[in-house]
Amino acid sequence: MFKDEFDTYNWDKVQASIYAKTAIDVERALNNIKRNIEDFKALISPAAAPYLEQMAQLSNRMTQKRFGKTVQLYAPLYLSNECQNICNYCGFSFDNKIKRKTLTGIEILQEAEYLKQQGFEHVLLVTGEANKTVGVDYMKQAIKLLKPHFANISIEVQPLEEEEYKTLADEGLFAVLVYQETYHKENYKLYHTKGKKSNFDYRLDTPDRLGNAGIHKIGLGVLIGLEDWRTDNFFTALHVNYLEKHFWQTRYSISFPRLRPATGLIEPKVVISDKELVQLICAWRIFNEEIELSISTRESEIFRNHVIQLGATTISAGSKTNPGGYAVEPESLEQFEIDDGRTVAEVKEMIERRGYKAVWKDWEQFAKT
Repeated sequence: MFKDEFDTYNWDKVQASIYAKTAIDVERALNNIKRNIEDFKALISPAAAPYLEQMAQLSNRMTQKRFGKTVQLYAPLYLSNECQNICNYCGFSFDNKIKRKTLTGIEILQEAEYLKQQGFEHVLLVTGEANKTVGVDYMKQAIKLLKPHFANISIEVQPLEEEEYKTLADEGLFAVLVYQETYHKENYKLYHTKGKKSNFDYRLDTPDRLGNAGIHKIGLGVLIGLEDWRTDNFFTALHVNYLEKHFWQTRYSISFPRLRPATGLIEPKVVISDKELVQLICAWRIFNEEIELSISTRESEIFRNHVIQLGATTISAGSKTNPGGYAVEPESLEQFEIDDGRTVAEVKEMIERRGYKAVWKDWEQFAKT
């Protein structure tokens, strides 16, 4: 289990070692053919800031070599905002007095019809964490309804047991996103005060269960704004390294969600600038040529316009972060406010203007099996 390796590290010592990296360490990391976890530390350190242009050029070359000039498009499909957790950064938190909504089967298909008309073949199903309302049976039914209409179905829901993931995979589940939010174990409880999500170790073990269940792709990430983003991303990289060694047939993706405004949310403890986020994205690409890097509509138009040339391979478009937000109930409460509000057609046009191709499917061969 990754927890065994994780427990050998100390947050404060890791943070100190990152901030102690020098220009020599950065240059060594850039010149190495194969980078290790110490190189990643150097690339995300303050010492790497003067090398951002060099990092961006290298990241661009590596991304095109592995992925070509393509950008994959996906849409989040929010099924429910019901949640039993109290998390002080999320609009769906149990203690947030909002109108709760869970889509029925008919409503799920209404949302699906809208997304199909936009051209999407890849949907990410999102719910709060409410086992009785949106548990395995609900997700199984949702996947069964949507499988005939989409080539790829991913989920971002409550962590499940290994056998439950296998059940959903049998129905056509392709990928699972599960964010640790922060790897700072002592402070984790400050953000997750009630509910199953407050169990740090259970959440940490989730990617192991996904790997054992044979899920095709696993998405990891942290919520940038809770704790030091450099240290959190070191632990994310450590986690990916472990998973790639133990579940080498699985594909992996990284997301970079920044804490965004929403009803009842805390203010970010740590702020990452656009320049620092570019550094982080480039560092990930230079560290791991194979990994998919995803940027959501949390980010601005200008930022997303440029980041596809710097290492990002997957972006959302025309997103709604509320259940029924596309066609059923557009005014229901959002999980967070989006920043890039362009239509799908406008995002596609932007991608093509930059000489890239918008890709609607992930792995067509999987869709045909």
